[in-house]
Amino acid sequence: MIDFKAVGISYHNAPLDIREKVTLSESEGRDFLLRLRDTFDISEALVVSTCNRTEIYYSSNQELSSEIASLLSAHKSINPDVLSKHFRSYTTSETIEHLFEVSLGLDSQVLGDIQISNQVKRAYQASADMEMAGPFLHRLMHTIFYANKRVVQETRLQDGNASVASVSVDLIKRFIENVSNPKMAIIGLGEIGQNVLENLGEIEASICLLNRTRSRAEKFATSGIEVMDYDDRESVVQNCDVIVSAVSSQADILSLESFGNRTFQHKLVIDLSVPRSIPQAVAEISGLSLYNIDELSEKTEKAKKIRTASIPDVRKIISEAVEGFNEWKEEMGVSPTIQKLKNTLDDIRKQELARHVGKVSEEEMALLEVVTKNMIQKVIKLPVLQLKAACKRGESDNIVGVLNDLFNLEPDEVNKAD
Repeated sequence: MIDFKAVGISYHNAPLDIREKVTLSESEGRDFLLRLRDTFDISEALVVSTCNRTEIYYSSNQELSSEIASLLSAHKSINPDVLSKHFRSYTTSETIEHLFEVSLGLDSQVLGDIQISNQVKRAYQASADMEMAGPFLHRLMHTIFYANKRVVQETRLQDGNASVASVSVDLIKRFIENVSNPKMAIIGLGEIGQNVLENLGEIEASICLLNRTRSRAEKFATSGIEVMDYDDRESVVQNCDVIVSAVSSQADILSLESFGNRTFQHKLVIDLSVPRSIPQAVAEISGLSLYNIDELSEKTEKAKKIRTASIPDVRKIISEAVEGFNEWKEEMGVSPTIQKLKNTLDDIRKQELARHVGKVSEEEMALLEVVTKNMIQKVIKLPVLQLKAACKRGESDNIVGVLNDLFNLEPDEVNKAD
């Protein structure tokens, strides 16, 4: 039987400064898959790494959680003592349901986060590309994807914008529809600033990033994104149509004087800092719209209530999907027994036919071949059906034992195949 486990760090048990230490890019995730395979002889694994979690799912009859956590620490060149208390391991009975909850957005920091499904799909694609996905993981992931499709079609878990980052981006996109060649700046690349940047997607605007530590801004500056020095932030007031501040600061990072004694044709300023980093008086400037985190949070409350009300329906879908998958898993566990039974009966058939070689014509032997094969198929049909039914009841071990005794199927060898 496949033993599927997981170990990882998430926002439940680790702050951002710890999570970001172990975040794996897609290329790093692929490299880590290879290290897992080479170090532990693991044939199936999945590495899910986002800003909120880094989790490794693996198939093994051994408990390797602490060893994998140590390997991840070494892979990221981090002292394992720094991370050890933040790792959580999942037993086989917990892992499958946990992966469903992660993939469908139930375990996300933002309930119903639609990004996580695509992130899990990319993680699965990496496993498939690296030949680290076998029949078990293929079946599990496609069961999860089908369940996610049901969640989208049958529930309201993904309705509306349920985070200030997504609400901010929705506001930005509507604002720049009427702006020619829009320019925007994100000041501060902490968790909220990162979330805004991630939610922007393929927005049609020029983007520049500013952070106290310039190297951090450069880390997130993909192709086409400019990086500016943090000390030059006042220049973005004059040059950018949209300014997003997500800086943790006890003082204003842009003062009223930064905007000058002037009016603007259009300018959107979003202050996501707590405490606020832009004075409220800026809202009085003509042509400028200022939103703070409280105002944006109000917009998320309705969506959060709708999504929360959907949780029982989503859990029902997960329960049904897990039940169906477990039935398949149980059947897969007894498939070696079924194959052994088929082989044993076919050996008996061939031995009996061999006794009559030369006693019947070739045409008669061909007919006997067809007839005896059909007989074996009919004989084996009922035991197979009974065995599959027993799997659904969780009673397959009893019938496997009976078949082993009746047909001498060498249980030791069958157990090795399992």
